[in-house]
Amino acid sequence: MDALLTKTEEKKALTKQTISGSEVLLRCLVAEKVEHIFGYPGGAIMPVYDALYHYAEKLTHLLVRHEQGAIHAAQGYARVSGKTGVVLATSGPGATNLVTGLADALIDSTPVVCITGQVFAHLLGTDAFQETDVINTTLPVTKWNVQVTEAKDIAPAIAKAFYIAGSGRPGPVLVDITKNAQNELIEEFDYEACHAVRTYKPKPVLQVAQVEAAAALINQAKRPYILAGQGILLSGATQELIAFTEKTGIPVACTLLGLGAIPGDHPNYVGYLGMHGNYGPNLNTNECDVLIAIGMRFDDRVTGNVSKYAKQAKVIHIDIDKAEINKIIQPTVAVHADAKEALRALVAHCTKNAHAEWIASFRKLNALEFEKVVEKEIRNTASLKMAEVIYLLSQLTQGEAVVVTDVGQHQMVTSRYYQYKNPRTNITSGGAGTMGFALPAALGAKVAAPDKPVIAVIGDGGYQMTIQELGTIMQYKIPVKILVLNNNFLGMVRQWQQLFHGKRYSFTEMQNPDFVKIADAYGIPAAKVTEQKDLEAALKKMLAAPTSYFLEVVVEKEDNVFPMVPAGAGVAEVILELPK
Repeated sequence: MDALLTKTEEKKALTKQTISGSEVLLRCLVAEKVEHIFGYPGGAIMPVYDALYHYAEKLTHLLVRHEQGAIHAAQGYARVSGKTGVVLATSGPGATNLVTGLADALIDSTPVVCITGQVFAHLLGTDAFQETDVINTTLPVTKWNVQVTEAKDIAPAIAKAFYIAGSGRPGPVLVDITKNAQNELIEEFDYEACHAVRTYKPKPVLQVAQVEAAAALINQAKRPYILAGQGILLSGATQELIAFTEKTGIPVACTLLGLGAIPGDHPNYVGYLGMHGNYGPNLNTNECDVLIAIGMRFDDRVTGNVSKYAKQAKVIHIDIDKAEINKIIQPTVAVHADAKEALRALVAHCTKNAHAEWIASFRKLNALEFEKVVEKEIRNTASLKMAEVIYLLSQLTQGEAVVVTDVGQHQMVTSRYYQYKNPRTNITSGGAGTMGFALPAALGAKVAAPDKPVIAVIGDGGYQMTIQELGTIMQYKIPVKILVLNNNFLGMVRQWQQLFHGKRYSFTEMQNPDFVKIADAYGIPAAKVTEQKDLEAALKKMLAAPTSYFLEVVVEKEDNVFPMVPAGAGVAEVILELPK
């Protein structure tokens, strides 16, 4: 009998299939329903790329031109789709080239899983070729990271990575896999997705008492005011926000990353918050009696000088991340909850109301802004201004396009003048302010939304930081539209130099190449506009192009963005025009 059992076990052993750690990884990605990977191969990740050769029908890999391009593309993909972006890179410089994007994704709450190759486990700590301690390097800029040195640990690490990246307040995760773990053979397995981590509680339980306390303040308020942040978009709570404002009649302003949380033409939407936000939303922050902050973190670009911020108001702060509550502004009522759940509960507990006179005060202030700023920018006859370009773009697309911006004056102008109608259509680098973000993020956004128009609006400075990703657009024929507003300056820095540094333009003027010729070299149709009379036709041609298209618009060289809350000033000290 014992001999018979031994033979049976031997037969079973012979029929068992073994697969490499690299294939384990790819099977995990397929099980997580990953469709697109943005990456760049190298020695330490080569076994994964060898296995990927056989997965062409299951996983689409896009070869970027720089690892920073890979993670920004994954961010654009994630922000538009709501899914987790995936990045592959090698060890050493391949991994360190991801750091800027990881920092950007962490502060802007973007779910990304980065998988990096690493040297053989026995070489760790020996300064082997292209070895970098990627775990300690990326610890401050990831939501979670881990190093895997054995093939058996790959699947649990990937499962945990996707769970952590996409749950609660989303963020970037990095999994570093040694080369021996990629090569090692293990028995086939059944993938188990991760649904819980013992010490990690991503979604707090909504406390009814907190909601009731918030509702009591709102129901008694005479001048309540909603600040809508990206948390509304991340939780899919746009309809709940609309229901809340329509029932209560409370005006809504959006943060930079919150744009699109409510349609720009909604009657209760009063504008854009922040350093270059609209006049009414900034001034009335210090006039409201109840401030309702939803899914926003009171960033310094919104608050200005905190000692002068909304001192008269009772504050309700709704956020899924407990670390953000009490961090900058001390709320009267804190609601530690998912935005969608909190808003649903608030709608039920709040009485129907209208605040027509209060909303009218925003309109009056914004009308003054129109007279002093907007009208001169969109109806200017002397020279091309950034504002008129974006204003016209918004009209031509009816606010329906996915607009990806870089960082600088063009970003602020787009935030002010593009009337976003839909959620997940405003893609920008907010907290980190990463120049070079827009071009790769736009190609990732287009991969995520092939049926939507995707337009990258970029300044001439940021464009040149990741201009090599034109090669990715060319190779994969990604029909993204690229609109460069060229003022031959690092415009935002120049504006500060003009206002606060005696017009000493220290190393901000740029001598730029022929952008049209560069686009042509990549096989991308291109045009250049220098006069107002040609602008509308050029924009229409760009939007109608079935392929990728590059349009350079030469704008006024020393154009400034107003209104502006100067550094160190309170939000009520916003200025509308150049000091005389």
